[in-house]
Parts: sequence; C-alpha cells; structure tokens
Amino acid sequence: MSYLLLIHEPIGQRAERGEAEGRIVYDRMLKWGVALKERGVLVASESLKSLDESAARLQVRNGKASVLDGPFAEAKEMIGGFFLLNVATRDEALAIARTCPAAEWATVEVRGIAPCYE
Repeated sequence: MSYLLLIHEPIGQRAERGEAEGRIVYDRMLKWGVALKERGVLVASESLKSLDESAARLQVRNGKASVLDGPFAEAKEMIGGFFLLNVATRDEALAIARTCPAAEWATVEVRGIAPCYE
C-alpha cells in the first residue's frame, strides 16, 4: 500500500535557520531518502519552496477560476516536502516516519493513498 509522508513546517522556520544550517538539514533529508530508496520503499520525494510570491491557490467555482497569489499571511505552517512510500502497512509507514529527520523540527503527517470516493 502507498503512504504519503507530508512534512508540515512552521512558516519562517527556514529563514530563522539560515542557509548554512538549512544545507545541513537538507543533506540529512537527502541521505534519509537515499536509505529509503535502497530499502526499496521510496517511490518519490521532493522538497517544496517556501510560501513566497511563486505560490498560488486556485479555485474554480461556477466555471470561474480565481487565483490567490502567495505569500499567504494567514498560514501558520506550510508543506515543506513529501515522501511517497510503498509499504505493507500503516504501522510500517509510521515506523519510517519516526526516523525522518524532519520530525525533529516539523510535523510528519502520514496519509494513506486512496481514491477520492473512499
């Protein structure tokens, strides 16, 4: 079964950390991803940009699209990245999430993959 690990980061955390420390934690995350790949459980992973002016939220209501450009002042956290896993059970996904370096400075949400009608 597939599970998505979503990394929820506090807004501004990256700026507070600074580039040097940011590179260190990014390297830790990359190494963790390589280890998951070697175990055969990692399907995909990516780091996402901070919520800046390149971010946008789009809705279509009654055939009309509206776009809200970032940054989003009301946001308290952002999705900083994800890891898509292929594992046998939720418990296995949770065990992997416990070892994620980002769990030390962010929240790791574990979500099963399923059709939207479930």
